[in-house]
This record gives sequence, C-alpha cells and structure tokens, in this order.
Amino acid sequence: MDVISDIIVQGVQMLLVLLLAPLLTGYVRKVKARLLRRQGASVFQPYRDLLRLLRKEVVLADNASWLFRVTPYITFAAVWVAAALVPTFATGLLFNWTADLIAIVALLGSARFFLALAGMDVGTSFGGIGSSREVMIATLAEPAMLLIVFCLALVAGSTQLSTVSHFLASSYVGLRVSLGMALVALFMVAIAENARIPVDNPATHLELTMVHEAMILEYSGRHLAMIEFGAYLKLLLYVSLIACVFFPWQIALYGTGALSYAIGAGAYIVKLALAGFLLALFETATAKMRVFRVPQFLGAAFMLGLLGTLLLFVSRSF
Repeated sequence: MDVISDIIVQGVQMLLVLLLAPLLTGYVRKVKARLLRRQGASVFQPYRDLLRLLRKEVVLADNASWLFRVTPYITFAAVWVAAALVPTFATGLLFNWTADLIAIVALLGSARFFLALAGMDVGTSFGGIGSSREVMIATLAEPAMLLIVFCLALVAGSTQLSTVSHFLASSYVGLRVSLGMALVALFMVAIAENARIPVDNPATHLELTMVHEAMILEYSGRHLAMIEFGAYLKLLLYVSLIACVFFPWQIALYGTGALSYAIGAGAYIVKLALAGFLLALFETATAKMRVFRVPQFLGAAFMLGLLGTLLLFVSRSF
C-alpha cells in the first residue's frame, strides 16, 4: 500500500511541474506587461502557443541529420526529469535517491550539449552564433553552479535535495553569510541559464543579441513546441530549486498525510507566484547587457560561490 501511495505522490509531482511550467512563464509575462502599463497576453497564452505549434507541420532543412530531429525530445526529457527530481511540495518522494544536485546539473548540461550540436547541424550562421554563445555562457555558469552545490553540501552534509531541504528548514542553520552568497550566485546563474534579461532577451530576434533563440531558429512545429516546453520547465526548475533549498517552509515530510501534501502544494504555488513577480520586477528594472559583458556577470556569480565555499572552510577550521 505504501508503494502505491509513493508512486501516486511521485506521479503528482511529475504532473505538477508539467502543468505549472507554462503557467509560470505566462504569469511572468503578464506581470511584466502590467508593470509597463500594458494589458499583455493572458497567463494561459503559453498553453495556446504549445497547442498551435503541435498542430503545425514540421519543416526540416534538406541537410538536417537525425541529431536535429531527436534533439527536441532528448532536451525535453532531460529537463523534465531534472525538474521532477526537485522537491516541490514534499520531500522523500519515490525517486528521492536520484534527486542529487550534481545529477540535476549533469541532466541540464546534457540537454544543452545536444541543443548546441543541433544548432550547428544545419550549418546556418545563426545556429553557429547561437551555439557558440550558449557554450560560452555554459563554461562560466556550470563552474559557478558546482561551487554553489559544494557550498550547500558543506552546510547540509549532502548533495541530495531532500536532505539539504530538511536540514535548512531546521533551527540548526540560522543566518549564514555563505548561504546568502550562494543564493545570490544561484539567482545569477538561473538568469543566465534561462536566457533572461540582462543576459539574453527571448522576446527579440536581433542578430547582435540573440543567444538561445538563434540556436532554435530552424525548428518548427512539434519540434519547436518540445524545445519551448523544455525552456518553460527549466525556468520552473530553477525557481523550485531556490524555493526548495533556501525557502523550504511548509514542504511536507515523507508520510505525513494528504493534508500536509495539500498544504505543501499550496505553499509551493504561493512561492512560485512570489518568485514570478520578483523576476518580472527585476527584468522590468534592468536593461539587456552586451554579450561581452556576460563573462563579468557570471564571473561575479563564480566569485560569490567560491567565497561562500572558502568562508565555510575557514569558519570550520577554527
């Protein structure tokens, strides 16, 4: 009976991230529009965009290989699995043993690797520019992310997300400067990894500024729908990661019952709404930076992660 209950809760977790990901993107767009005193599209517009793309015919370049065709599905699957591993409303889920921060970084890195290869596959100049810029950002963002993981692992004694979340929710942690540095660094990495302002602007198609959009210009139909859905899931993943690690309040513990799970789900939706509003506010108040300044932005995230880790080492040595 316990096994069936665990399977149901894990299934709810996987469906929840799938259903909420487009809604979060639509909500951020709506809040940005309202902050700019525009009406804006409905929060459900991303669902309509996905359905419209799924109904359209796929147009492929003559020289597109099998890699170009399978990459949207690989990317979507890797990001969905990674998003489903992050505890959202409950800890101790069935796949808890695989919910490791390093495994999530590896899944996201695999998705990016295939997308960058597919961008260069058809041989267009836009695809090559987008892939090279994406890899340049990844070489700076991934080391910063790993330092954040090390910092959290030193505090919680584990890289498993349920353990980290449970430990940080306890009264033993208190206020720590290293955790504050890790939070700011993770926010900066999330901005870069999700192609958000000031690193990238997914709403424009200018040759001088495009990064992520340049890689997927050749995709259409259901292939583009899979890639767009993967991007929605990736944004939800990073918001869930920040909420799970740094704001783990009201996350239900394993086996605490349906009421605790319902409270945890409600608290998770409130956290998503608050994070979406803050992200929209930040993007509205920030301008897009030039591409050659992105290394400085991510270099600051790397230094924050490094300082947080070193601070923990130094404080433990006394």
